[in-house]
Amino acid sequence: MKNTQTNRKRLLNELRDYILIVVGILMCASGWVVFLLPNHIMTGGTPGISSILEWGLGIDVEYSYIVINGLLLMMALKVLGLRFCIKTIFGVVVFSLAIPILRSIVGDTRLLQDQMFMATVIGAGFWGSGVGLALSAHGSTGGSDIVAAVVNHYKDISLGHVILITDLLIITSSYFVLHDWEQVIYGYAMLFVSTFCVDQVVNMSRRSVQFFIVSERYNEIGEQINHIVHRGCTLIKGQGFYSGKEVNMLFVLARRTESSRIFTLIHNIDPAAFVSQSAVIGVYGEGFDRFKASMRKAKREK
Repeated sequence: MKNTQTNRKRLLNELRDYILIVVGILMCASGWVVFLLPNHIMTGGTPGISSILEWGLGIDVEYSYIVINGLLLMMALKVLGLRFCIKTIFGVVVFSLAIPILRSIVGDTRLLQDQMFMATVIGAGFWGSGVGLALSAHGSTGGSDIVAAVVNHYKDISLGHVILITDLLIITSSYFVLHDWEQVIYGYAMLFVSTFCVDQVVNMSRRSVQFFIVSERYNEIGEQINHIVHRGCTLIKGQGFYSGKEVNMLFVLARRTESSRIFTLIHNIDPAAFVSQSAVIGVYGEGFDRFKASMRKAKREK
């Protein structure tokens, strides 16, 4: 029975990941096709290279995009693992299919062509939020996202910062095709806005909280948190300084999105419970984030 529940949970998590990847891909494609590409606003990574090839050589972006990402994925397979690459391949294929469909819908329409800055900000918002959703679901839209995921696999470095560094040269190189530094500057603005959005979305999905729960019904609360929220609890025995009474306290780590469910469980079982909640900078281990290579190295050196 337990194995069946575990397999069902894994299946639901996988389904959730793929749904998030599709939503993220559609957001990226919409921002690129509707706001950025028609207004000659550069992006980074593979889409940026594809934009340059289309503007300079007339090669449709959907063809160059899938070819370049195919080469990157072959190189990244060994480092990132099959699971990441399968989801990234899925993302690349969905992106490649979404581009011609959206372009046929949009046609020759150029939204905000007289308001380049607004087009840059809105397009970058769609793009960065979409990339963040895909990355938080262990997938990717390809290109510099793959490079960022490889670096983040080994080092505890912000995904957005890696993408920023990777993409600067690509955006700058667009000058040789556009011959307009103003368009390049819009590309820089797009990059900074999208980088901010990537970090916000990814960090939002990884934020964790910790609870200290003091209640006479600690055993019942702990069981409910285990079975309903699927989070572990640590029992800490203590003593009240003023009363001198022995108390049992539960220590719980959970995702921020799970905090409301935990509060509801506690309130339903013991409305008089004493609860302390605080934000946690990082939680590493089973059920949370993986240890980075730098942390593993420091542990070995000790």
